[in-house]
Amino acid sequence: MGDMESSEKELNLIIKGDVNGSIEALKGLLEKIDIEGVHVNVIRGEGGAISESDVTLANATQSILIGFNVRPTASVKALADTQGVEIRLYSIIYRVQEDIEAALKGMLAPKFEEIVIGQAEVRETFKVSKIGTIAGCIVTDGSIIRDALVRVLRDGIVVYEGKLASLKRFKDDAKEVRQGFECGLSIENFNDIKVGDVIEVSKMKEMEVV
Repeated sequence: MGDMESSEKELNLIIKGDVNGSIEALKGLLEKIDIEGVHVNVIRGEGGAISESDVTLANATQSILIGFNVRPTASVKALADTQGVEIRLYSIIYRVQEDIEAALKGMLAPKFEEIVIGQAEVRETFKVSKIGTIAGCIVTDGSIIRDALVRVLRDGIVVYEGKLASLKRFKDDAKEVRQGFECGLSIENFNDIKVGDVIEVSKMKEMEVV
């Protein structure tokens, strides 16, 4: 018989999302995944930004933290790195399901990983006719790069995802603006930028699959 000792294995998850509806949908999907001898256990599933207490709980329960349309602040990310907690961020429900199924089969290595290159905080906004809203920002972390994926975060929640329409340093077009410098930027098809929003810039990096 020989496999009496292989009791059910659990993959513990903590799910944070922008709205409770997405969390309920995710919990429903993930708890239904049935891969021989392993199942998903959702320790916490709730709306709101990823907090330091989520990281602490994930560390205590050996959970993976799933963020759906939410992003961790720099301090939360730093705490997760220190505690060795894995945070996985998604904006498409079925991708979460695919990844978790892969994890349960012991293949939790995505082919691409998203790397955050920089963040800027919106200090002021200007409405410009024919262009839309220009945000005056200070780059708080890393650098802002013209050709990259951008997200607009409001209180840690993703309110828009797209591309930059323009990036300027003073009056000149810029390809990159580094930490500590001011810049002006506009986002394609998005004018609802508010003071205090955080603009996060990221790029995809191919992973080595072990």
